[in-house]
Amino acid sequence: MAITFELPRDVEQILRERFGDLGEAAKEAFLVQSYREERLSVGQIAAVLGKGVIETQAWLAEKGAPLGYSTEDLEEDREALAKLSTEPGR
Repeated sequence: MAITFELPRDVEQILRERFGDLGEAAKEAFLVQSYREERLSVGQIAAVLGKGVIETQAWLAEKGAPLGYSTEDLEEDREALAKLSTEPGR
């Protein structure tokens, strides 16, 4: 899918000097904002970018949108791991 929009020539020139490929810059900004708003997952963004999930998590962090992982998430993971480690046969 292609998305286009018009910019005044002077604004376009300023942005090109700053960002280079404006199409790519706009796509990346849209993906980052969609992640921040929880509209897209890391996996979905990875598929769009053609990257792995770990690489995409690092890319998002570089863009100022680190992994949404709360202390509550950590505690839930710790409890799940503790439960798994005490199960027989493990």
